[in-house]
Amino acid sequence: MAYIRAKTVKGIEYLYLVKSVWDKKRKTSKQEIIKYLGVASNVTKNDIPNEFQNDSKVNSYLIRNLPADNKKRIAMENKLRHEFFIALTKGNKDKASNIFEEFTTTNELGQFYRKIFIPSMTKIGDLWEEKKLGVAEEHIASNVAQNLIRNISEKNKSHGKKGKILLTTPPGENHSIGCSVLESFLQNKGFTVFNLAPSTPVQHLVDFMKTAKPDSIVVSITLEENIKSGQRLVTKIREKSKKIPIFIGGQAFQDHRQVKFNAEVVKNFSDFNTVVKLLKVRK
Repeated sequence: MAYIRAKTVKGIEYLYLVKSVWDKKRKTSKQEIIKYLGVASNVTKNDIPNEFQNDSKVNSYLIRNLPADNKKRIAMENKLRHEFFIALTKGNKDKASNIFEEFTTTNELGQFYRKIFIPSMTKIGDLWEEKKLGVAEEHIASNVAQNLIRNISEKNKSHGKKGKILLTTPPGENHSIGCSVLESFLQNKGFTVFNLAPSTPVQHLVDFMKTAKPDSIVVSITLEENIKSGQRLVTKIREKSKKIPIFIGGQAFQDHRQVKFNAEVVKNFSDFNTVVKLLKVRK
């Protein structure tokens, strides 16, 4: 596998494409330069030889080290996002998984969800609503997305020592990918997660709370038409438990509309680190 090595000379950083080769005499690996790439600030993916352009470590290095507002970094992220969108709509599970592996080699899981996964799924939802994407393609994309999330969750499960979180959606809300994404991320951060999405009957949810004893509840609402159902759900939960922290959020609140809940409304669920901080503070 190839990777990029940086060398600083007189304050200027230069990049080299290198690979590890085995030295039989010394019985150790050594670096072998494949190509000198040039001054770091000028290097793009086009400077990488074609046979190494899809190498995960090479791409991850470039994405990680370019400034967030750098045009080259933005272009690379846009390219990966487009490739991920195509992989979803074409039902290419392997390609979607490869993009995930490529991006997260040196980027956090939350960044993958925020920069690649969520924008792609939002685009698919918008195209479906505009009737520019067929029902079959939307279902295929959702299935590939759910499959990827399950694999990520299995790979990143921790021991769950930071608290117990119950995830759910209100009755009538059948979109569960938001809860699945959050479940995956919270598990990765050390929480035990009970995912009851989508649309678990209220009485069953309340009964489950008695045995699971979660530290917090998160309710995800994707469609605005389900906000009132979410309000009724929170009211029912409050009848049984007045103190348990409840957090509400999701796509339904993307326009930052003011909605009254007997709970805390989180305007941006995709700001995962903020969500984690809230859960830790309220635990």
